[in-house]
Amino acid sequence: MTSTDDLPAGSAPSSATSSAASSVTSALADARDRLDLLDVALFVRAALLANVSAAGREFGLSAAVASARLAQLERLLGARLLHRTTRRISLTQDGEVFMAHAQTLLDTAAAARASVGRAQTEPQGRLRISMPSSFGRQHVSPVVPEFLRRYPGVSVDLRLSDHMVDLVDAGVDLAIRIGALKDSTLVAQRLAVNRRVICCAPAYLEAHGTPRHPADLAQHECVILADQNTWAFETPAGRLDVRVSGRLATDNGEVIRDALLAGFGIALKSTWDVAPYLRSGELVTLLDSYPLADTVAMWAVYPSRAFVPPKTRAFIAFLAAHFGDPPYWDGPAA
Repeated sequence: MTSTDDLPAGSAPSSATSSAASSVTSALADARDRLDLLDVALFVRAALLANVSAAGREFGLSAAVASARLAQLERLLGARLLHRTTRRISLTQDGEVFMAHAQTLLDTAAAARASVGRAQTEPQGRLRISMPSSFGRQHVSPVVPEFLRRYPGVSVDLRLSDHMVDLVDAGVDLAIRIGALKDSTLVAQRLAVNRRVICCAPAYLEAHGTPRHPADLAQHECVILADQNTWAFETPAGRLDVRVSGRLATDNGEVIRDALLAGFGIALKSTWDVAPYLRSGELVTLLDSYPLADTVAMWAVYPSRAFVPPKTRAFIAFLAAHFGDPPYWDGPAA
């Protein structure tokens, strides 16, 4: 990870021995002028994806062409960079050493392009974006027209789905994801904090009483998102995992919100979905003295760090500015 604001979701390869490092460094010095940056970028993506075919697709190359270009890179360096099997690839010791050099080469090239203005061209082209349905409808789709007015050379294909998509296979340029990131091959940039609360309608409390401690939730009707039936809290005694249950479970956050507003049950909700109802008093928060244990965020994720199109950078910056820090839905007048 390079930082909390712009990071590959996986860790860097381990260091090679000093002899391997010396060998690769020497070969790199001899071959630097003959290196093709496309081959270097292809190597980096193939290593991160552990798949040559998937890396090739990112650059519009067939699996055969991608394999040939990587073999050419190995011949140029005089070193085997990748272990290949029929199902996946992994870095050799020399490959681990070259990985650090490769990323430096790509970063230097990107900085050089920026210095002469080529990286600052006007965003243009079709931008394919994936994000969760409810969040997209409430907080993104209303401002997409403003983005398009600001960047007339860009068109947007907005795909709203609560199912995780493979960005490479689906041809998606950018995805908005909420919560913990599991795909170590993607690059992630934090957009906003995702504050969560335990909440319900006042009518539910009148009928069933108010839980005073997280453990009390086990005795209440809880509305559950998918299979997330363990809620974790910070208590004076440490972390407490509470297994909750209820008669309504769903994979759609709007269904949970509607159930709460109808006075049915208690739920763990993100404030981006319930903030207006908390301000109006239709919903109230519970157990405020026991913060939820897991801090989560909203992320913009995309497939490659080496070449990020201006249209993608522009949309990420646009959303980050629109959301604000803290996000506008957590403000008193939102």
